[in-house]
Amino acid sequence: MFAIVESGSITSMPNGNKGVVIGGVKHPADIFTSKWTESERNAIGVYTVEIDETNLKSEEYYINTNISYAFGSGKVTGSYGTATAKPIADTKWTQAQIDDPSLVGQAPDGADTNTVRLEGLKTVKKRLINNQCAGTLAPSDWMYIKAGEEGASMDSGWKTWRANVRTKCNSMQTQIDNAANVDALAALFTYTIKDGVTSRPLGEFPVKE
Repeated sequence: MFAIVESGSITSMPNGNKGVVIGGVKHPADIFTSKWTESERNAIGVYTVEIDETNLKSEEYYINTNISYAFGSGKVTGSYGTATAKPIADTKWTQAQIDDPSLVGQAPDGADTNTVRLEGLKTVKKRLINNQCAGTLAPSDWMYIKAGEEGASMDSGWKTWRANVRTKCNSMQTQIDNAANVDALAALFTYTIKDGVTSRPLGEFPVKE
């Protein structure tokens, strides 16, 4: 990405696939290629944009701002503003919103102030864990069903493992519920490597051996 700077201000952001006119002088598209050095481009007012990702956050947990561009200290920089954390808790409908004519049809029938309008990150993550738990147990569900329908004994090893999976699922849900903020929630799912071992605070479902 490039920027054209004239009289100290960014005047355009060419995509580099065609020539440009700067100060009344036409320049070919190859000024954006390796045929020109950065200093040569700078001399005619063309700068390679440097993106500063200091404030860039994971879009899974944050809403990032658009990039703003500025020229200073001999370079053009694109920077993100302060990211906004997504709601960690469910947002409910207010009575004012339910009654607002401009929002007619948006609230579900029978909605009240306990009805969820927007799911928070905790709800989203807890559903993810529930789905993973169900997927982990699914291949052995037939054993449980058969034991119930035919009165047969379920293998104790499988029975214990299934109980451990459900216990771990409940433990993970509790960890999610106890997360104090978005960063704490994200940390639960973040893998790190220590002493050659990759792990995350949330842990993993037990594996049937």
